[in-house]
Formats: sequence, C-alpha cells, structure tokens
Amino acid sequence: MPFQKVLVAFDGSELSVKALQKAVAITQEDSAELIVIHVYQSPVLAYGSAFVTVPANLDQDYEEFARSVLKEAEEVTAGVSGVKHVLQQGQPAVTILEYAEENGVDLIIMGSRGLSGIREFVLGSVSHNVVQHSKVPVLVIK
Repeated sequence: MPFQKVLVAFDGSELSVKALQKAVAITQEDSAELIVIHVYQSPVLAYGSAFVTVPANLDQDYEEFARSVLKEAEEVTAGVSGVKHVLQQGQPAVTILEYAEENGVDLIIMGSRGLSGIREFVLGSVSHNVVQHSKVPVLVIK
C-alpha cells in the first residue's frame, strides 16, 4: 500500500534520526510527500496551585534551540527533493496528532524514545500517546 504523505517526528535523538532515514526510504520508494516535524514545548513550572511560564527571553532560547534541532533534520534530508520541515510549539504528542489530521497525513514515523530522561520506560510517552490516539498507521522505530 503506497503512502501519499508521510510525517516523521524529529527531536534530534539517535532514534529520531533512524526514523527520518526510514521515512526518506519509504517516501522515495512510494514517491510520497515527506514532512518532518519538530515540536518543542516551553516549560511551565508548577508552584503550589499556580502555574508559572518561563520568562520571554528563556522562551526565545527554547525556540532557537528548536530551530537548531530542525536544522539537523535538514542536514539529514539534504539532497532529498520535496521535503517540508515544520516547527511547532505545543505538547508534542497532541501537536503531532493534530498536524497529521489537519494535513491529511497517512503515515506517521517516529522513534520509540526521544531525548527525555525519566520517560524512557518501555516506550516513550510521546510515541506511546501517538500510537494510542492516531487515526493513521504509526511506524515506531527502535
């Protein structure tokens, strides 16, 4: 079954690089459109019952770092024609799923675990959430 539009989640981790390489192979084989998405989330700190967002200058630092991560994906896909690179801010799993639905994606590819530390039990929380809630097939790379 050939795919028309493939979305790969990229966070700069080793597994996301492997996922991106697999996505490139699949899209070239099927002549499909490849979209690389990096979702970053500015931290929100809980202080008692109040939530505090980071100062604007730190938020800008997070965005700059996110752009550098997406630049890594651009380097991996250099020479591949028709690749779209997307930077989004939000909760990673929710944002990936929303983007996939809004843009008619018919396959999502992602690493089984990303860069987060404590969440790396069995299957990463982002990949687990995407697998559980996606309306389209999800290929998880280990």
